[in-house]
Amino acid sequence: MRLFASIGTIAAVFLAVYACQSTEPAPVKRVLVFSLTKGFHHASIKEGNAFFMRLGTQHGFVADTTTDAGIFTTDNLKTYSAVVWLNTTGDVLNPAQQAAFEKYIQAGGGYVGIHAATDTEFDWPWYNKLAGAYFVSHPHIQTAKIITLNKTFPATSFLPDSFYHKDEFYDFKSVNTSGLQFLIRVDEKSYQGGKMGDFHPLAWYHEYDGGRAFYSNFGHMPETFSDTMLTQHFWQGLQWSMKE
Repeated sequence: MRLFASIGTIAAVFLAVYACQSTEPAPVKRVLVFSLTKGFHHASIKEGNAFFMRLGTQHGFVADTTTDAGIFTTDNLKTYSAVVWLNTTGDVLNPAQQAAFEKYIQAGGGYVGIHAATDTEFDWPWYNKLAGAYFVSHPHIQTAKIITLNKTFPATSFLPDSFYHKDEFYDFKSVNTSGLQFLIRVDEKSYQGGKMGDFHPLAWYHEYDGGRAFYSNFGHMPETFSDTMLTQHFWQGLQWSMKE
């Protein structure tokens, strides 16, 4: 009888441990939304932060919004599945913070650049390669024809072949043409002031230095972050970039 009681007790303990393990919630994913500006400050940052916080609520992750570059440490960044550079401008990180972000990407981290993220860190060549290009100029805000180049990628799979959109269309320099997978372009014949010629990309993705990077030129206008099509574009790009 004692033997059977002992076996029963052991089994009960194992079942209790298993029950605790099986009901333990999975870790909540976190996304860092970074919007420090040392140059032009976009009014749309407010709407962008609110959008990413709503997105987290809808899709089960926590979006931490900040302008504090001090959060860029190795230990802090480890807690994030992706880092969104939301309309950042200028020299926003010091050398130690840059090194921490490089380690984060090299460990499989995700990067999402929104609009002015390419108007950032012009003296950091590694960042140029990660973001894919640098901003050089733009004409006045106007409506132009957008052409979808790749419908196999989640962030553009649902877009029409072409559509019209009003925004601030960047001209780029130092474009990493050998490594980027281009997603959309703007037709320079449809608006005034473009300086890149027949092939003028606006969004792209690539795997770089161990991590994943997605960039979109959309995001200058506050209303961008309530546009159903473009918010889906951002979400799918973010989801692709998020490390497991």
